[in-house]
Amino acid sequence: QVQLVESGGGLVQPGGSLRLSCAASGSIFSIYTMGWYRQAPGKQRELVAAIASGGSTNYADAVKGRFTTSRENAKNTVYLYLQMHSLKPEDTAVYYCNAYRATTAGYEYDYWGQGTQVTVSS
Repeated sequence: QVQLVESGGGLVQPGGSLRLSCAASGSIFSIYTMGWYRQAPGKQRELVAAIASGGSTNYADAVKGRFTTSRENAKNTVYLYLQMHSLKPEDTAVYYCNAYRATTAGYEYDYWGQGTQVTVSS
């Protein structure tokens, strides 16, 4: 079955770095757009970074220059990463891995991980 499993969250001091990972299996995720979203308490879930199957990326303005996303397409699993530098308290949130695909026939496939907590605090 489809599984997206995140890891790497935790507590980090302001200015620190953290690397999140997501292992996606159970579908041909190499053709999906993969992304990282986050949701802070009392706020809506927002896109942090996305990477298309071909490798093109886009980032939220709030994280440009500080976060980098990458992907590794293995045989049965796609690994998605989010390298975060210069972390700020406002980066505190639950971070979710997402896989999305829309077909030419109009079908949409949208999968989510369970989320991993990132807390930036001194």
